[in-house]
Amino acid sequence: MNIAIILSGGVGTRMGEACPKQYIKVADKPIINYCVKTFCNNPRIDKIVICLADEWRAFVEESLKDIVTTQSIIYSKPGRTRQFTIYNALEKLESIGIASDDVVIIHDAARPLVSQQLIDVCLDENRVCDGVLPVIPMKDTIYMSHDGKNIDALLDRNTLFAGQAPESFVFGKYLQAHRDMPEERLEKINGSTEIAQIAGMNIHLIEGDSMNMKITTPEDLSTFATLIQEKSNNDSL
Repeated sequence: MNIAIILSGGVGTRMGEACPKQYIKVADKPIINYCVKTFCNNPRIDKIVICLADEWRAFVEESLKDIVTTQSIIYSKPGRTRQFTIYNALEKLESIGIASDDVVIIHDAARPLVSQQLIDVCLDENRVCDGVLPVIPMKDTIYMSHDGKNIDALLDRNTLFAGQAPESFVFGKYLQAHRDMPEERLEKINGSTEIAQIAGMNIHLIEGDSMNMKITTPEDLSTFATLIQEKSNNDSL
């Protein structure tokens, strides 16, 4: 079984909006709807967990009413950090009897342009490893500076990659990685794959998708809105 976990608990402070970025409407649809619809349309996804605050649940449920899906949608509460939100979702899945060898595929609601191909490649690769991380090679020259003013080192960009979502993991091993980590250390985890790597899980890198942008700033939102408008114009031709 493959279960998608959609993280939608963030508040999006860098957007400068009163509304969290994943609930801002683009072409009359909240941003979260775009990725949820993609996962709903993938026949390999059996269940979907949406992690969100209680005050947004009714809004999301109403906005998703027009999405036709055969999967059951489960709701889970956010934690105090992104990784605790994931932990909450994992424990929710355990409580409903998800098997240890099932796969969870974790995605950010603020990445609305995830493709079916990237989802499928994650699931395919996860058959031969414990977890999968899509990455994009670094194109720019990368400098390291501890104070933001002076250069400490020039890094080899050929060995550096930017991680993306979705990230997929064998459920039982990934849940155990969370249980084995002290809470104070778990609180400092920055990415879904970091805890798996620390736990010694076998993680494979796959090629990411440059179109799989994350909406973080007003400029990102404007770019996404333009892409959606262009797609709408092309579809009407």
